[in-house]
Amino acid sequence: MGSEAVIEVRDLRLAYGTKEVLHSLSFDVHRNEILGIIGPAQSGKTSLLRCMNRTIDFTAGTHVSGTIRIDGEDVTRRKNVYALRRKVGMVAPLPVGLPLSVYDNVAFAPRCAGVTRKADLDEIVERCLTQAALWDEVKDRLASLGTKLSGGQQQRLTIARALSHEPEILCLDEFSIAIDPVTTMRIEDVLKELRERITVILVTNLTQQARRLADRTLFLWNGDIIEMDETDRIFSDAPKDRRTWEYVNGIIG
Repeated sequence: MGSEAVIEVRDLRLAYGTKEVLHSLSFDVHRNEILGIIGPAQSGKTSLLRCMNRTIDFTAGTHVSGTIRIDGEDVTRRKNVYALRRKVGMVAPLPVGLPLSVYDNVAFAPRCAGVTRKADLDEIVERCLTQAALWDEVKDRLASLGTKLSGGQQQRLTIARALSHEPEILCLDEFSIAIDPVTTMRIEDVLKELRERITVILVTNLTQQARRLADRTLFLWNGDIIEMDETDRIFSDAPKDRRTWEYVNGIIG
């Protein structure tokens, strides 16, 4: 992991109508790191992710101010949000499969981007399913509906579909909320491998998941950054803020 900043957030504020939910956030995300974002429900974690790839635009009555620079470009002013969303992939808490075959779920985005040769699509589908630790389980039923897979398999299919965009940044929002512990650990192993190629931002209510995976951890509470540091420091007996220690130890939250 290097210290080069791929994302620079400065004075980010987000309001839903008159209610401000993110209060002047400023931080950097390093290239090829896993950044864990922890905090209680309603602390603004999902809203922060949605600002990064502009899916917040789909919510009426929102107001965003400040800057989010990705590779130096302020995405809050970017016109082509479709290119941005290919660059910043998103995996939702619950698997949302397209009503298509396993193959077509993964091939959908490349086709939209102009890839038409079957050999090229085959290579992309196999690569992405392999990266998502799913290929061996579905390679003999690629023509089956993706929605017929188990919950854990559907979540990995969602990851494969996100990877088919070839994102530089992958945002995961509570990816393990509806899957079993064994599948969760398999996906965690996938994320550790993906870090060699992309930057991962992991929102999780499971503090121990952040402790296992994240290089650095950001503690968000009521729309404010309480603390951001190396994960070992956040989970030590002496973080900088008492509230951090109380949260990761289950005293508050």
